[in-house]
Amino acid sequence: MPVVGVNRDRLLEALGRKYTDEEFDQLCFEYGIELDDVTSEKEMIRKEHSKNDHSQVADASEDVIYKIDIPANRYDMLCLEGIARALNIFKGRVEAPQYRLADMRGEREATCRLERLQEAGKPAKASQPQS
Repeated sequence: MPVVGVNRDRLLEALGRKYTDEEFDQLCFEYGIELDDVTSEKEMIRKEHSKNDHSQVADASEDVIYKIDIPANRYDMLCLEGIARALNIFKGRVEAPQYRLADMRGEREATCRLERLQEAGKPAKASQPQS
């Protein structure tokens, strides 16, 4: 499962209420995701680098970061906004979006053609075919 790191304060603001770490862990469990770790940028750098290398640690943020395990089929939850939206819908704070299929009969079909550029290292470009 992908692990998404989000700023705790920004996430709780988007959820519209304060949670303790334990309450948020319980909310994640009820929803079916897992709060994997509670850390900070400074702590992550400290873990990755030797304890003697203080140059990068000094500039790092001490903001709390929630690392959340997201199911592989939930692409909509790979960012703070997606996680907040899903949890707000789950808690009944916002309505679930209602999607509908648009009636496109009689409309021109949209197509996209990718063309490889001749020069090495250039990305492909997309263009809409001319009618």
